[in-house]
Amino acid sequence: MATPKKISREITLELDAGNAAMVEIGKMLGPTGVNTRQLKLDYDAATAAQRGEIVPVVVTVFEDRSYALRYKTPPTAYLIRKVLGLAGGSAKPGTQAVAKMSRQQLREVAERKLPDLNTDDVVAAMRQVAGTARSMGVLIADE
Repeated sequence: MATPKKISREITLELDAGNAAMVEIGKMLGPTGVNTRQLKLDYDAATAAQRGEIVPVVVTVFEDRSYALRYKTPPTAYLIRKVLGLAGGSAKPGTQAVAKMSRQQLREVAERKLPDLNTDDVVAAMRQVAGTARSMGVLIADE
């Protein structure tokens, strides 16, 4: 049986799906000695279907300079902005609202984020997403 590889470092990057910027990859992973060009090709190939979104990836760098990629779902704030068609959140979230989100839109975002959240329950996931929405200045319908 082969011995497991020793982990040197774990780095989380938020990159554009299907078109990652070499500058961002090089800036974060250059000092590790990882082949950044190959990592970009691997990332772009795996996320090509989600082109236009931000897809975070956890890069596990091993001592022998090899790596493993673990893909995550887009950030909650990004998904909320995408569903509502917003450019950004409120400058004063507690007092100034920028949009109103329906329960159906809230459920869509929660179901999409469910694999990365610390729950299996859609209702609990909806509460977590609603908290992020409120911190962005987005009101939730029927609340």
